[in-house]
Amino acid sequence: MRLFLNATSPFARVARVLALEKGLNPELVWCDPWANDSALLAVHPQGRIPVLLTDDGHAIAESLLIAQYLDARGGGAPLVPAATMAATLAMASVGYGLMEAAFGTMIARKHDAGADATLLGQRRLAAIGRDLQCLEQSPPAAAREHATLDQLVVAVAAEYVNFRLPGTLNARQCPRLCRWLESMAGRPHLAATAFA
Repeated sequence: MRLFLNATSPFARVARVLALEKGLNPELVWCDPWANDSALLAVHPQGRIPVLLTDDGHAIAESLLIAQYLDARGGGAPLVPAATMAATLAMASVGYGLMEAAFGTMIARKHDAGADATLLGQRRLAAIGRDLQCLEQSPPAAAREHATLDQLVVAVAAEYVNFRLPGTLNARQCPRLCRWLESMAGRPHLAATAFA
């Protein structure tokens, strides 16, 4: 099993954290999707990361699709417990939306200094604000021995906001969310994959 990723993609980090949580240790293939990396393009036409190449040669793109595969193949407790499936997926969707809006904001700024002033830029920033307020009002449950998909996705998304959009998530506006994030920071698989 091989996981194509880079060190700064929140989507790739989600896939890597989930693999570790499930006791799987895929070979890591570091690549730059912005450079049309030939190894990445050879396994999947998207040219985006993450991509998981399974032992039997299937290339799965998109972190939430990869999550389904890892959950079925790995050991330990399920990432999406059957008893709380709807709540887990609903919370994960808020975290994933935060991740997408933050990533889109960062990429737009990289290519256009005025990106935040555009209609799409304003929509992304508004989505970030709404997602953070939603998570502040109702943060994920505290993780026990085994973390669930929503807890891990929200943690990676919030850490990505801190990494790429410093000052956006702060303890004055989101004290509950910041305390929750601090409680997650010591989890071994999150610590091992921290943004650098």
